[in-house]
Amino acid sequence: MFTFALPVVFLFLFASVFRDDVRGAGITASQLYVPAMTASGIMSTSFQSLGISIAVERDEKVLRRLRGTPMPPAAYFLGKIWLVLFTGVLETAILLAVGTTFYDVHLPSGPGRWFDFAWIFVLGPTGCALLGIAISSVPKSAKSASSVVVLPFLLLQFVSGVYIAIDIGALFPPKWLCQGLRGVFLPDSAKVLEQAHAWEFGRIALVLAAWCVGGLVLCLLAFRWKNRREG
Repeated sequence: MFTFALPVVFLFLFASVFRDDVRGAGITASQLYVPAMTASGIMSTSFQSLGISIAVERDEKVLRRLRGTPMPPAAYFLGKIWLVLFTGVLETAILLAVGTTFYDVHLPSGPGRWFDFAWIFVLGPTGCALLGIAISSVPKSAKSASSVVVLPFLLLQFVSGVYIAIDIGALFPPKWLCQGLRGVFLPDSAKVLEQAHAWEFGRIALVLAAWCVGGLVLCLLAFRWKNRREG
């Protein structure tokens, strides 16, 4: 409930506080926050959720027991990624329902925008899920998992322009996930809000794909089936 509800609550809060038109963009601030909170929700169901849950499973020796079964290790990780995609679909559907009902956000009308949404939705959650799996090895115990994972999760959102329009964290996935979703759900007049005055779908695809590869490498290097106390 926390994972699903928090982005929706934040959307209502920000959209209630910031309701004015965005000068020169042809949209309201409320509309601007719909793709931003959608990106936040996707990252919440992938990076944050996996980072905490896997750390808890490791501390409770669930991973150790699974490693001793005939199940291929790849099946565990594929299952986690499928879980992320499924919960991400539900989270996105809820946020878009709120956005279209209350804030006059229009769903894409052409197949091109839906295609862009499809590959953004695959690459974004996959990269964030892999990073979540990798960071799950950082906490020493289940008790410290929330603090270790939630802090970088919140920092990444602030520096990547999810809540306020800054691009300090232009290297990280949330910035490009937000920009891609803005390009899908906002009119072309809103391009003026981007630094390049363009949606840059090609660059978004390259950055998100690179983070998928980088996240996989980090998983291979950092993931452990046992906690540090067990060696």
